[in-house]
Amino acid sequence: MTWLYPELEPHRAGMLVVSPLHTLAWEESGNPEGKPVVVLHGGPGGSCEPFLRRYFDPRRYRIVLFDQRGCGKSTPAGELRDNTTPALIADVEQLRDHLGIARWQVFGGSWGSTLALAYAAAHPSRVSELVLRGLFLGTASELEWVNGGAVAPLAPLAFAAYRDFLPADERHDLFASYVRRVLSPDPAVHLPAARAWTAWEDSLCGFPAVDVTTNATSNGHHARLEAHYFSNGCFLERPLLACVEELRAIPAVLVHGRYDLACPIATAWALWQAWPELDLVVVPDGGHTVTTPSISRALVAATDRLSRP
Repeated sequence: MTWLYPELEPHRAGMLVVSPLHTLAWEESGNPEGKPVVVLHGGPGGSCEPFLRRYFDPRRYRIVLFDQRGCGKSTPAGELRDNTTPALIADVEQLRDHLGIARWQVFGGSWGSTLALAYAAAHPSRVSELVLRGLFLGTASELEWVNGGAVAPLAPLAFAAYRDFLPADERHDLFASYVRRVLSPDPAVHLPAARAWTAWEDSLCGFPAVDVTTNATSNGHHARLEAHYFSNGCFLERPLLACVEELRAIPAVLVHGRYDLACPIATAWALWQAWPELDLVVVPDGGHTVTTPSISRALVAATDRLSRP
């Protein structure tokens, strides 16, 4: 994808102790004197992959990536204790202060968009702009769409594998049954369930959609963190749609694929209805993944525009 910036390596990295239990892995790349931007990865349970540096002009941006609690290179890996959205919001602030940054652009996709909005609502004076992708607001209807299987008619083969992994007597409430298994302390129980959960989600992320029926390489951390967050209402203290007044003055772009099966466009539309100042960019041939060419092109266009004084 020629519109992405060239690969680059971090010039600074470290581990930040944010609690008696958790330490975050962080890095900086780009221009140390440039416009600060922090990247919030998806999940919960994902990580900041190196290719995410390429969405920002390294001559103009000071690019900060970090792995959230329990994720990627942060320690302890996969840890659920002391892992909530308010804790993650506090971590973003602690990292900003640690790096000596007064305000920064916040870039987040999928779960990263949820955390970006929650952070911006809590600390609007610290956010210069928001760049969001594949919006997820953490609502019960969104969880029912994916993890409850409401989207099944659009991905029937992958859904059959997701449903049929469970014994017949556990299929009356797929979400609750999966949460119970994925959060089991027994790896013999939680690991196969986590792999089935992750395969089902993966099948919804591409465009065109791909029927993924196994995920043999998953270590289970991603699914366990998702189950932990999703079964607790994403630990949101209030609905994000109720936070619009705190967000309204922040310049914001939302890039969303029209054919996003993981996070349906109705969610983006609901936010835009409440927040018409938001620049909603609907990608007509886009799904959910950040690497979809048309979506990545739209994100680079947004960060380029917002990099200018």
